[in-house]
Amino acid sequence: MKYEPVVISGMGVISATGGDLAESLSSLEKGQRNFLPKATLFPTSLDFPVFQASSLPDRYHLEGRRSISLALCAVDEALAEAGLANGLDGARVGVCLGTTVSSQLNDQKFYFTLRQEGAAPLEPVDRYVKMELSSYIKEKIGARGPALTVVNACSSGSDALGVALSWLRHGVCDIVVAGGADELSHIPLCGFVSLGIVSPSPCAPFDKNRKGLNLGEGAGVLVLESQSSAKKRGAPSRLRLLGYGSCADAYHLTAPRPDGAGLITAIHRAMMEAGISPEQIGFINAHGTATPDNDKVEGKVFQQLFGEKILTHSTKGYTGHTLGAAGGIEAVFAAAFLREGWMPGSAGFETYDEEVGLAPVGRKTVSDATHALSTSLAFGGNNAALIMGIE
Repeated sequence: MKYEPVVISGMGVISATGGDLAESLSSLEKGQRNFLPKATLFPTSLDFPVFQASSLPDRYHLEGRRSISLALCAVDEALAEAGLANGLDGARVGVCLGTTVSSQLNDQKFYFTLRQEGAAPLEPVDRYVKMELSSYIKEKIGARGPALTVVNACSSGSDALGVALSWLRHGVCDIVVAGGADELSHIPLCGFVSLGIVSPSPCAPFDKNRKGLNLGEGAGVLVLESQSSAKKRGAPSRLRLLGYGSCADAYHLTAPRPDGAGLITAIHRAMMEAGISPEQIGFINAHGTATPDNDKVEGKVFQQLFGEKILTHSTKGYTGHTLGAAGGIEAVFAAAFLREGWMPGSAGFETYDEEVGLAPVGRKTVSDATHALSTSLAFGGNNAALIMGIE
């Protein structure tokens, strides 16, 4: 079936790289890594580098709801670029956002009190019920389409964009606000440290001496719409979301399947939906967590499908691993790199690893690519792939 093209008419992002897309691109272009030696958002004895979003404007601060605050910041920027800052013009607008933490782990005091005393004030429970990300954003922007929050571990943001693409192609909406948002939280930090996959130094994706990931936070949002909707409004329409693919390994609770079969299937499905061949992929924005298993699997798959000379980079050396926000943030970056005609060096990479089989770009690299691939791998074995293009 031939579908109407889906346009990326607006983009918004906030992370450790900056408070908006322009500031983020400036940091990436300079190779600037804005990490902290340890988290300051909450008390912790864990001395591991983190990538906090330090540029969140005061007007977005919502007590105990940082994920929503980050999402609102990115949504406002994306709507402004799309020409929708002053209203949605009566369009059928859906909201589909991915997350994992989503402010739900901020109420440790409530749980401690409940456990010790058998009762606790219920304000945190009420706040938790009202923190469903997509419904909150839908009400805030006055959308009148569907709202769905995708919680699928670290592929959540990419999967949310895949759902949005399906809504548009099947006429459910004219416009969809989609992406991901997640905050830095004490409980996931403790959990990842207990798994032994957090690096004591700034992470080094694809480097032979990589020691693990760093956690980060942020939000990345795309305004997606049908080509006819964008044309009618006179909205930007050069960037496209062309294809999405997903496949679960069903191999291990946390580790990717060593042969990358699920990732290969997800990429093939995305390319088939986009109607392109491997030779048309100009660069890859990899999941690139800097964990031994992830980087080895991605390197093997990329080399098999695209050859060892394919331009590859990971932006997690600048953002940290933002969990459910990662797919949204990295989709924004991949689309922006297509539009800007360059990609940043993969921060932290120094030494080639034969087991990975390819070296990411080491410095800012000019590119005339017309298609980009962004990948996400998740706990539970899910693999997601997005194809973006530019006219």
